[in-house]
Amino acid sequence: MTMDEPGTIYFTGTAGAGKTTFVRAFADWMEHAGYEATVVNLDPGNESTTLDPAIDIREWVQLADIQDEYGLGPNGAQVAAADMIALKIFDVKQAIAELKTDYVLVDTPGQIELFAFREASKAVVDALSGDRSQIAFLFDPALARAPAGFVSLLLLSATVEFRFRLPMINVLTKADVLTAEQLGELARWAEDPEELYDAVTRASPTPDIQLSTELFRAIQSVGPLGGLVPTSAKEGTGLEAFYQSAQRVFAGGEDLEPSHAAEPE
Repeated sequence: MTMDEPGTIYFTGTAGAGKTTFVRAFADWMEHAGYEATVVNLDPGNESTTLDPAIDIREWVQLADIQDEYGLGPNGAQVAAADMIALKIFDVKQAIAELKTDYVLVDTPGQIELFAFREASKAVVDALSGDRSQIAFLFDPALARAPAGFVSLLLLSATVEFRFRLPMINVLTKADVLTAEQLGELARWAEDPEELYDAVTRASPTPDIQLSTELFRAIQSVGPLGGLVPTSAKEGTGLEAFYQSAQRVFAGGEDLEPSHAAEPE
């Protein structure tokens, strides 16, 4: 069924998770499958030449201008820009409203703390989100393949979900750099807290037992476990599985009809 309101997906994750590359690959997959997808860049520091967003926050907020005007370094300019974006977000919202699209794919700032932990970002998400909105949290395999790193990413994902109160999908990027055995191990960790706990205790034979126990109780009670979608933007794998996961959130599992004549392969 076709929805009047587009589905909005915010993409976030730690630096180096391949967020912009994944957004571009998923947008290309959707176009090939016959869906209208509008890419929105909310990262004023994005220097990618491949993203090609339909709506770009850099039209309103320029880091170089902020640095010159306020005498700030790169980090200070990023913080100031995060707040300035909130002041321009209704211009962005109007630009989105003028486009006919099935999905809005929002590439958020590369530094996750600028997206997750500033009050201005909450205002941005509230302004752009409708009833059909969710967050994709990207797991970098360089960090996720270590048990302690995997736990850290789960907790960060849960924190982002708590901050924005939107449905969350955990996505493993760059799956092509992992072996089948490693992918299977990560899948088990994502589904079973006991498997993950055993992996953590094996990796650290003398952990603080009380701290470890409380952490895993928190993980289970918050409920961030629920699967991890393995993907590779380089090889184009897992993108359909990610779409299906997103669609289950948007429409209870019912598929959208493509806006184009093309059909997914």
